[in-house]
Amino acid sequence: MTNQLRPRRSCLAVPGSSQKFIDKARTLNSDQIFLDLEDACAPLAKPGARKTIVAALNEGGWGEKIRVVRVNDWTTEWTYRDVTEVVEGAGANLDAIMLPKVQTPEQVVALDLLLTQIEKSLGYEVGRIGIEAQIENALGLINVDKIATASPRVETIIFGPADFMASINMKSLVVGEQPPGYDVGDAYHHILMSILMAARAHDKQAIDGPFLQIRDVEAFTRVAGRSAALGYDGKWVLHPGQIDAANETFSPTQKDYDHAENILDAYEYFTSEAGGKKGSAMIGDEMIDEASRKMALVISGKGRAAGMERTDKWTPPES
Repeated sequence: MTNQLRPRRSCLAVPGSSQKFIDKARTLNSDQIFLDLEDACAPLAKPGARKTIVAALNEGGWGEKIRVVRVNDWTTEWTYRDVTEVVEGAGANLDAIMLPKVQTPEQVVALDLLLTQIEKSLGYEVGRIGIEAQIENALGLINVDKIATASPRVETIIFGPADFMASINMKSLVVGEQPPGYDVGDAYHHILMSILMAARAHDKQAIDGPFLQIRDVEAFTRVAGRSAALGYDGKWVLHPGQIDAANETFSPTQKDYDHAENILDAYEYFTSEAGGKKGSAMIGDEMIDEASRKMALVISGKGRAAGMERTDKWTPPES
């Protein structure tokens, strides 16, 4: 998919019924915005919010942001109209549909088929609009690998912590924090790793869900740091104050980015004819080999996607 490898360090949630918040979102530096028709919209506000979202997408002004709309889940009466009205009205200016509470691969297939019908009827490129699948309960987690491969449109797998915590009766009211009494390890580790493994096994991005204590940026950064350390690509943000923290947390440090680029340059040189066709070599006190190159590609890829520039460049040794 065209957007699959674009940066999603910060994914900003915006109520689709609020023109004020939509206008504000245009000015913010999040990598992605998603205009929400689900939890952020009261039932009576959903029909009007669809029209507001279509107008906002067509008006533009989003810059390089990935433009996503979260529809309601398939167990509700709103999903069909959410998809048809938004995609028919603004499909040319939409990058992906986010499907919440995905429990089975068939739910992704249903959305894929509906999108395909709309694209064909309107003459859009079939398959261009991606799908972001949100895992929010135990059944969805058990099926996450099948969900990831249910459609080539799937670009991201997202952890939805609030509904997930409720679905498994977790003893906590603070979304994303460790439940009281869980004093060793991370209560979310299995969930996060299961989503990450499904995403990475099938070349998808993995996105962590929101942290609801929106004014506690320090706590947000701490929680985001856990999923970033595992290898997640980004996290939801609910408030402008969380955006910079997310962008920084899910980007390499300058030192690591420079080092990764230097490993790639050095490995390319040492494996070449001029460098002696070596399978391994030294950079300072560090030995590098093919495994080092693969690890460096991950860091350099994240840095390049974030628009980082090198401040230190490795040069071949003089012969």
